[in-house]
Amino acid sequence: MIPVPSYTLLDGRQLPILQWGTGSGESKPQALRAGTFVLKSGLRAIDTASGYNTEGETGQAWRDSGLDRSEVFIASKISQKDCQTAHGPLPLDSIREAVLSTIERLGTQPDLLLVHNPFVAAPGQMPAVWKILEEMKDSGELTSSIGVSNFRPSQDLEELLAVAKYKPTVNQMEFHPLVLSHIEPLLKLQAEHGIITTAYGPLSPILRHPSKGGPLKPVLERIAQRLGNGFDSSHVILLWIRAMGVGLITTSANEERIKKFADLQTLLKDQLGTLTREEVDEITRIGKEVYFRFYSEHMEVDHPIPNLPVDWK
Repeated sequence: MIPVPSYTLLDGRQLPILQWGTGSGESKPQALRAGTFVLKSGLRAIDTASGYNTEGETGQAWRDSGLDRSEVFIASKISQKDCQTAHGPLPLDSIREAVLSTIERLGTQPDLLLVHNPFVAAPGQMPAVWKILEEMKDSGELTSSIGVSNFRPSQDLEELLAVAKYKPTVNQMEFHPLVLSHIEPLLKLQAEHGIITTAYGPLSPILRHPSKGGPLKPVLERIAQRLGNGFDSSHVILLWIRAMGVGLITTSANEERIKKFADLQTLLKDQLGTLTREEVDEITRIGKEVYFRFYSEHMEVDHPIPNLPVDWK
């Protein structure tokens, strides 16, 4: 049992609410050093992918941490080379080998294996990709929970749900207040099927939006001041995501930031995470006044975006 706040997946596996990611920033080139520190700091979940080229470092970080395998949650993904859709879909006859290669690089079975985006498969072939994963689970070659990432509602998720023996346990996507207006139908569909949402890019409103938060910024700062203990606007966004019933994936190679993320876990046990319902609703309302997505290469393809401004007036 992993001793951190967790969600229960459809198959009964425990998914830590807060994961540390190796797909961007300095965390990617420092995946081994920072990953080892992450686990020693008290965080217990690392998110990697074949396309991040950090699976080997992730497995080594677990071994270097000295923790028992049962104490560490590892998520990985089947990706195109370097996560670039320009490389085209993976051939069906390469999927099994891609999974086995991930297990070999990690040096262990991942706890969660995702299909990184709907374009990993050629058009119309995602059900066949999913069937390969199901067959590997049934044969014992794969012991992971399985899920998806960047799947749109009707184009991808409904197609898969219509044929799946094992439903996706997770859909990992860009999630923060400024994309809510785009993904509400998707979130409703996932809730109907018990699929957990996990969030990457959660800090985009304050790190990547041109305004660095706009009118959301003073609200986040006010709440952070109320929380005290050195928490800042980024921690408030993460607490809001937890209040939305969503898992968190964040990243940093800075040891002080990592320590603070580990400290945040104490607030994640309760869904509101010490935020008030009024604070959660205020962040939601301001976020839905605009639409801004930083990672647009998957979720905006054949998925109409809201008729909203990118920035606040």
